[in-house]
Amino acid sequence: MTAKNRVVLSSDHAAIELRQSVVTHIKAQGWDVVDIGPTTPESTHYPTHGEAAARRVASGDCQLGIILCGTGQGIMLAANKVKGIRCGVCADTFSARMIRQHNDANMLSLGARVVGEGLALDIVDAFLTADFEGGRHATRVEMIEALEN
Repeated sequence: MTAKNRVVLSSDHAAIELRQSVVTHIKAQGWDVVDIGPTTPESTHYPTHGEAAARRVASGDCQLGIILCGTGQGIMLAANKVKGIRCGVCADTFSARMIRQHNDANMLSLGARVVGEGLALDIVDAFLTADFEGGRHATRVEMIEALEN
């Protein structure tokens, strides 16, 4: 059972500031936020944080996840290793909307060194407000899920 309207957020040290902005932004929109850190700027390992957030989504504890690192790429790669996770890196609103509508993505990855705060918040909004369209896209998502087995 997925916790509806609950979003988990995590990042590495490079993206703490942007993650905190995203947390504030989506809390103001009424989302239940689970921020699993980190909170201090010491160097940390993005795979650890990507996996931790992905496990919260895969378990059903959170409906969606947003993860951040310098480019968004490394933390996304780690998250996608967790069964049941479909995470995409986005640097524009169109892609963020499409990964939800066409790929039923349950996680979004952002690069704090790639997008500024204003664009990042717009990307988050596009991701959180889009819904999976199903139909022909459901077959493709099922094909992606089959690759995990």
